[in-house]
Amino acid sequence: MLGGKQLSYNNILDLDAALGLCLEFTEPAAIVVKHNNPCGVATGTQLAETYRRAREADATSAFGGIVAVNREVDEALAKLLVETFLECVVAPGYSAAARDILSAKKNLRLVAAHGAWAAPTGETAWSIRTIAGGALVQTVDHGMVDLAQAKVATKRAPTDAERADLAFAWRVGKHVKSNAIVFAKDGTTVAIGAGQMSRVDSVRICERKAGDKLKGSAVASDAFFPFRDGVDVLAGVGATSIVQPGGSVRDEEVITAANEHGLAMLFTGMRHFRH
Repeated sequence: MLGGKQLSYNNILDLDAALGLCLEFTEPAAIVVKHNNPCGVATGTQLAETYRRAREADATSAFGGIVAVNREVDEALAKLLVETFLECVVAPGYSAAARDILSAKKNLRLVAAHGAWAAPTGETAWSIRTIAGGALVQTVDHGMVDLAQAKVATKRAPTDAERADLAFAWRVGKHVKSNAIVFAKDGTTVAIGAGQMSRVDSVRICERKAGDKLKGSAVASDAFFPFRDGVDVLAGVGATSIVQPGGSVRDEEVITAANEHGLAMLFTGMRHFRH
């Protein structure tokens, strides 16, 4: 802790969620988390501009959010961070100029996470959750499919630009509560639908949040589409490509729907299904 109020239980959970997603990227990345779900994610070359895109992906939800970046916070980024009310920021470090700017926000919790910034791997990385009368223990979900090796399920293969956005959306979707739908374009999330009991409802949330901005975007679904209605809705809001695990008994029905709409669709063979 470098400044701000004491961390609360919810702060720590959200910081862990933001850090976990940030560790998925080696290029400069900025993550905004709210209530344990990312609401804006971006990658780029210049960190301040990358954060600005992540924040503006859902500026309403970013208010009161938790921010993680995987590079030292510099003066340019600090000036952007103080424009919005934030609960916490976590980064590998902060420049002296950034600390001076951020100190004006007396209650902003600044956390420096020193050491190697890499996602946990191996069988010693455990996830433990208490339940009535015991605990659930499993290895951390550190799997990630290389979409260059993913199966093209449709007549049309994704373009290089679509494949890059699908890979980005798929990585983000791993850290979104299921049912998870992530729309992305040009290395930035456009809309995220999280934690709904119906996958179609997750899509509808994205439509309500982003509207016409969804046109031309790539979509990641953390688990398979059980019916073609999800693909029909995605096509209706303007998506052009989809990545999903596949494995539904109605995969052929879903593939047919994608072909009818001219969508490109990849099957990963792996789901994340965060709970």
